[in-house]
Amino acid sequence: MAVVRVIGRDGSKQDLDVANGGQLMDALRDASTGVQGTCGGMMSCGTCHVYVDPSWVDRLPPKSEDESAMLEAIGELVELKPTSRLSCQIAVDDDIEGLCVEIAPPV
Repeated sequence: MAVVRVIGRDGSKQDLDVANGGQLMDALRDASTGVQGTCGGMMSCGTCHVYVDPSWVDRLPPKSEDESAMLEAIGELVELKPTSRLSCQIAVDDDIEGLCVEIAPPV
């Protein structure tokens, strides 16, 4: 289990205990943070977009070409940052203990 700090769209902060073995998107959706995950983690909707704390960017696996393409596609609708990620592509394990993400504006 890992604890992930979540900054809501309204600036509120909460720490989530996230079970290992799934995707961060699931935990964020289940905690009613505003993440929808409409496509179920297939990288086809962008509704799980988050901004990763800059100190964590290099600690996560790099974006795949598909993730980068989906982020580029939603860039016409929402602000992208260098730290933009799809939370469906962040695997939950002990290595993400202390990760901080901000929920991006809705797509």
